[in-house]
Amino acid sequence: MAIAARKAHINDVELCEAIGEVMLGQADDLGGGVFKKRLNKNMHRSIVLAKGGGYWFFAYLYAKKDRSNIEDDELRDFRVLAKSYATLNGE
Repeated sequence: MAIAARKAHINDVELCEAIGEVMLGQADDLGGGVFKKRLNKNMHRSIVLAKGGGYWFFAYLYAKKDRSNIEDDELRDFRVLAKSYATLNGE
């Protein structure tokens, strides 16, 4: 994700601000710990995974001009991934 964000000219400060907004409910909740957050002046979308609200993971970044949304099978896979993250401990 870091490489994709750099290529899209999205810096770490913007990513941290985006997570803060997700925590405030300013993202699309796709269910199962999966969120869609708009970035870079609405030019990009990111898929964010939550682990119990304590840890947040940027899992995927795509340009709005390249695709309108993720596919249903991708969403299912992201939900499985989010569920597996929920089993991890802090270490």
